[in-house]
Amino acid sequence: MSALQRVDLGEVEYEVAAKDMTTWVEQRIEGSAGDRLFLLSHPPVITYGPRTSLADLPAETAAIPSVAVDRGGFATYHGPGQLVGYLVIDLNQRGPVDIVRWVENGLIAGLGELGFPLVRRETPRGASSLVGVWTEDHRKLCSIGMRIRRGVTSHGFSINVDPAMHVFHTFTTCGLHDVTMVSLAELAAERGLPAPPDAAVRDAVATALGAT
Repeated sequence: MSALQRVDLGEVEYEVAAKDMTTWVEQRIEGSAGDRLFLLSHPPVITYGPRTSLADLPAETAAIPSVAVDRGGFATYHGPGQLVGYLVIDLNQRGPVDIVRWVENGLIAGLGELGFPLVRRETPRGASSLVGVWTEDHRKLCSIGMRIRRGVTSHGFSINVDPAMHVFHTFTTCGLHDVTMVSLAELAAERGLPAPPDAAVRDAVATALGAT
């Protein structure tokens, strides 16, 4: 099994990261690079998968660019104050794995180490997907959307550390019309605590996913 290498980046334009991700996937397929977890953030952008209804996207007056992407999942927001993790992993090298559940459980474990009790949810038959990480009272903290091509994953997850939460009210998040999005900063404030710094969240998540 290939070790998972952690790669820390700063803020990267989404279009640049998407182009780089194509290269990262090709490198993994060719074997010129191992399994990697890229940790970064994006300037404000809304990305959406191919099953997203145009009615779910914000009006042009929202002044936030929307970009179609080749991952699973529906529309979600990326912006400053949010930690994005892109996983480029050869699943054949890791053996049989339910990659989405593995990511959910890893995020729950990592953020749990920072003092945030979180859960995953099963999706009822015929309902909109509940993939992601949630608070125990069913507010959504982390979104997950991935693609697998030739046995190699791309895209990944986002964690709301302390982003501009009002943006989530301008469109239908994750195809869920009644979802309440939440951030670690909000959860910490409810307990009278400061928000965890980005570096602490990166370390906790990377450790839980086995990335070094």
